[in-house]
Amino acid sequence: MNVEILADADTAARRAAGVIAYDAREAVAARNCFVMAVSGGKSPWIMLRALANEDVPWKKVHVFQVDERVAPAGDPDRNLTHLTESLLSHAPLPPSQIHAMPVEAADLEAAARAYAETLESLAGSPPVLDLAHLGLGPDGHTASLVPGDPVLDVTDRDVALTGVYQERRRMTLTYPVLNRSRRILCRPMTPTRSRLRRTFRPTIRSARWSMA
Repeated sequence: MNVEILADADTAARRAAGVIAYDAREAVAARNCFVMAVSGGKSPWIMLRALANEDVPWKKVHVFQVDERVAPAGDPDRNLTHLTESLLSHAPLPPSQIHAMPVEAADLEAAARAYAETLESLAGSPPVLDLAHLGLGPDGHTASLVPGDPVLDVTDRDVALTGVYQERRRMTLTYPVLNRSRRILCRPMTPTRSRLRRTFRPTIRSARWSMA
């Protein structure tokens, strides 16, 4: 695990953007594609805008969501709303290469399975993300893997639904697919190694960890 403590949120965002851009170039050179997943919350917004100023092979980049609230399209609670505002308005990423979690579907379980299939079509079977960007909530949750929720025990699916948390259900990537990531980039605003280690299962030996 590589831990960097930086001066402020802007500096951390620029550093994280540099890491993502480097991994994108390496992945495209090796596999002709870069597949990343971005978490919700406020921490990605500045980072994604900074990423637009980096040398990124955008035509080969695919962006998935780590998690999403079950809410209508355009709702300010939706992570997708801020993801598109932060990235598409600043970077030449083809809109079709942002893969939104289908949380407006009538059958959410079927929608979660379909999202997992889309991920598999681009990242292999089982899917391996080139990079997963994660934050860390004050209660120790990352993605929408909230303490006490049954989704923490899901090991046979890469995408699953949670119970109600802060008034909304969520769709989230699960521990297995996150743990397979080639790099996990975690940006807690008050980073503590012990809290991060408690949050994740100890099955991360194959992943490269970076904290900024």
